[in-house]
Parts: sequence; structure tokens; C-alpha cells
Amino acid sequence: MTSSMARFQYPRVLSIAGSDSGGGAGIQADLKSIAALGCYGMTAITALTAQNTQGVRAIHPVPLKMLADQIDAVVEDIGVDAVKIGMLHSADTVRTVSAAIERHALPHIVLDPVMIATSGAVLIDNEAISVLVRYLFPRAAVVTPNLDEASLLVGRPLDNEAAMEAAALQLLDMGAQAVLLKGGHLPGDTVSDLLVTNERQPHWMRAARIDTPNTHGTGCTLSSAIASHLALGAPLAQAVELAREYVRGALQAGARVRTGEGSGPLDHSYAPQAMRLLPLR
Repeated sequence: MTSSMARFQYPRVLSIAGSDSGGGAGIQADLKSIAALGCYGMTAITALTAQNTQGVRAIHPVPLKMLADQIDAVVEDIGVDAVKIGMLHSADTVRTVSAAIERHALPHIVLDPVMIATSGAVLIDNEAISVLVRYLFPRAAVVTPNLDEASLLVGRPLDNEAAMEAAALQLLDMGAQAVLLKGGHLPGDTVSDLLVTNERQPHWMRAARIDTPNTHGTGCTLSSAIASHLALGAPLAQAVELAREYVRGALQAGARVRTGEGSGPLDHSYAPQAMRLLPLR
């Protein structure tokens, strides 16, 4: 029963993604990022992974009914202001998540299409990619692929900014409402990210590359930070800018830290914010 004294609620962000046992990416990175930005994080785990900073050893899918039950349980009781979607390893998993989004009319969907591991291994089959594009692209406020994932989606390599822009527009034509194409895999001292909305005007965001070996979970962190800022009420372009600032700060703060023998995590807690309070609705 809701107390008669209650006047506020937390900004609520649901992460639908895989679990990273190493703590640097997936659900774990999402929860750390959401909390650091003053929001309340919830989860619906799509798969368990056995991994560390050096790679993924095993993936165990969560049964589809359990996935749906997780989403239903948190939405029906706590509610959701924004959603981050990460690893969806099969077509049936995509369909289950899509049905839940429609069932609950979930708002502010940030889709991070996790398709390729750092090792280069493809984590999703062709049917799942097709279903992802068909069912989730139109429902997402923004899709956030890196260059490898966008290359897989459009079917060609992306090795310069002109190719990035053409690919982003193609992803809009495939049904996306907006695309944040991350250019961190391009060589050079500058990192160029591209935001394109349905107005089709390219918005380039460029910054100096941060010298760090600790980049594990960067995409998860960015997408969950975007979802957090959307939950806090920021419009999309501002949410993307603020999320990029947060990720860059986390990369810089963790650059001199060694965690594991491979690509370590970011410092998600470098500037934690107190939990924000929104008027109770």
C-alpha cells in the first residue's frame, strides 16, 4: 500500500540484458551507471555469461518465460521511465522482449544491439538480426551500434566518416527512429560519434581519444546512461551528450587502474550523484 506521505518517486530504468560475471559490462555495468546518475535500476536478465576481462567462456540463456516474468514483475509493481536493451541472443528472445514492450507500452527504449564480442565472435544469428530489425528498431527511441555492429547490419565495412553517415541513414531506412553510431573503432586520435534522427540531419560529436586499455563495457555504459538521462526528462540529443560526458569521465578516471589481465572496466562511480526525486505520478 502506498503511504499517504509519499510525494516522490525515483527515476526508474529497466535494463534488459545479459549478466557479465566479471562485472564490467552487461547488467552489472548498467546498474552501476544507472545508480551513479541518480536513477533506480531494475533488471530482466536475458542470459548468464561466464566471462572476465579476457573474454567470454560460456553463455547460458534464461528461459523465455522467466525473462517475460522478470519484465512483468517490475513493470506491474514499480513502473518504468526508460529501458535499456542489450544482449538478445536469439530470435525468440527478441520476440519475447518486443511483446513485453508492446504489452506494457514501455517508454524511452534505448537499443544497444550487442552482436559482436571484443574477440570478433558473432553473438547473434541471422534470424535474430532480422527479427531485431523488424520488431525492435521501430520501438526504440534510439539504436546505438558500434562500427562492427552497424557493419553487420548494413552488410559492408565502415572505415571512414562518410561511410558512417551513409550507414546511419540506411539504419533509419530500416526502421530506426534515431541512430547513435559510435565511431570509436576508427583509427586516429579523435573519436567521432554520429547521431541521426528522423530529421536525417547528421549531428557529429567529436572528442580526443582517451588513452586507456580499460574499455570493457563502454557500449553498455553509454546506452544505460542515455536511458538514465531520458528517465530524468532530457530530450534525446541532450541525453546522448550527457551520457557521452559521463562515459568519457569514467574512462579517464579508470585509465590508470589495472583490473584483470585483459580489457578492464571503466570507473562507473567516479562522480556518483544522489538519487534523484521526481514528483509522484
